[in-house]
Amino acid sequence: MHAAISAEEDPADVNRVLAGDVQAFEGIVRRWQGPLVNMAWRYCRDRGRAEEMAQEAFLRAWRGLAGWRRESSFSTWLFALAANVFRSELQRFPTVNVSLEEAAEPAGPATQHEGLARKQSDETVRRAVLALPTRYREPVVLYYFHEMDVAAAARTMGLPEGTVKARLARGRDLLRKRFPHLNEQSTPPLSSTPRPKKEVLQ
Repeated sequence: MHAAISAEEDPADVNRVLAGDVQAFEGIVRRWQGPLVNMAWRYCRDRGRAEEMAQEAFLRAWRGLAGWRRESSFSTWLFALAANVFRSELQRFPTVNVSLEEAAEPAGPATQHEGLARKQSDETVRRAVLALPTRYREPVVLYYFHEMDVAAAARTMGLPEGTVKARLARGRDLLRKRFPHLNEQSTPPLSSTPRPKKEVLQ
C-alpha cells in the first residue's frame, strides 16, 4: 500500500522540490499516478481523458506545492486538488452520462471461482455507481473507492459534512432501488455503517 511509504516519502520529496530539486517531484508522480488516473477515470469513464486530467492535476500540484499546509496528509491535499481539477474539466467539457434508468441490471456472478466472482462483483458495483447522477456519484466514489471518511470527502468537495452525508445516503438509496441485488453482491456492501476516520487515500 502507498500509505506507509508515502507518509515519510511525500513530505521529504516536497521539501526537496521546494528546495530546488525538481527531480524529486518524479517520486510523487510515481507513487500517485495510478491512483489519480483511476480517480479521474471514475469521473469521466474515458482512459485517455483520465490520463490527461491526471497530468493536469500533477501540473497544478507542482505549481501549488508551497500551498500544502501540512495540516493533513499530502495525499489528502493532492486528491482534493485533483478532484477540483476533474470537476472543472467536466464542467468545461461534460461527459455523456447514462441515466440510472438506462443502466443495465447487473447480472450476478455466474461462477463459483472466488477470485473471478469477486472481480465480477466489483465490476457490478462500478457500473452501478457510474450510472448515478454526478452530485451523488462523486461522494460515493470518494467514500467507497478512495476510502475517504466523510470529513475528508467533504474537504475534497468543498461541501459541509452534512451535505456529503445526505448525498451519500441518497446515492445508496438510488442504487438499492435500481439494483436491489447490488448490496449482497458488493465487496464491501454499500451499507450505511460509518467507516472509521481515515486520512490516507488509496
